[in-house]
Amino acid sequence: MSILKVKNLSKKFKKNDFYSLENVNLEVNAGDIVGLIGRNGSGKSTTFKALLGLIHPDGGEIEVFGKKAEELKPEDKQKLGVVFADSGFSMYLTAAGVANIMKSIYPDFDREKFLQQCRRFNLPTDKKIKEFSTGMKAKFKVLAALSHKAELLILDEPTVGLDVIARDEVLNMLREYMEENESSSILISSHISSDLEHLCDDIYVIHKGKIVLHEEMDRILEKYAMLKVSEEQYQALDKNYILKERKENFGIACLTNEKQYYTENYPEIVVESGSLDQVILMLTGGGM
Repeated sequence: MSILKVKNLSKKFKKNDFYSLENVNLEVNAGDIVGLIGRNGSGKSTTFKALLGLIHPDGGEIEVFGKKAEELKPEDKQKLGVVFADSGFSMYLTAAGVANIMKSIYPDFDREKFLQQCRRFNLPTDKKIKEFSTGMKAKFKVLAALSHKAELLILDEPTVGLDVIARDEVLNMLREYMEENESSSILISSHISSDLEHLCDDIYVIHKGKIVLHEEMDRILEKYAMLKVSEEQYQALDKNYILKERKENFGIACLTNEKQYYTENYPEIVVESGSLDQVILMLTGGGM
């Protein structure tokens, strides 16, 4: 069942076309973790702001919980959990103070469990948020978004600026949440592909405001590959399953989504299993 559906979403800013969106299509189904990945400035945050009604799109449709975004009622919006990298709670509040506010807004907010989770992740409940480290602030924002049993989490770069340990803690929070709430869904953006490679069911790659790839994560890891060929080998290559090429010192690197075909039919060429990093680099970097 579709929880979020985006059709042909478009947005253009007069002063800065770099952040425009062009016919973005995206879908999140119940129980899935969907990643939106791209370089800084590719359109991730603009997409999320459009989904939440923070900016008005120039075209397209957005459906959340089967309703048009503009028709969502307050009780529908309470089923959303949101994290933005550049926003959050007042820095002068304590965790206990935030808990009191959340309790007054969300009927399903479990204050005691929230404070217990804060202590579990070494977040003091009596210290002002402005005194938290960057990693502590990130964990706190995610915990708050998870704390009222949201059916759809929209997380914009929740791990940005964090060290490896803090990033792992945030990602583990999300895994635990999905284990406990199997029908809930997550839409998460990042420019760090390793964060999403072992977390997401589906991946969308966005580049200059356009979706350049939508694929199941398992299929990327199983079917995608890099072919390393000489100029001569390239000329003889069946290019029906080549998605992108790039000249290298050794010859030509080719991205394919049919690894087995080239392994079986071209035993003389180098076929390297693809990673999400390689796929993104090829699709958003320079090609031939």
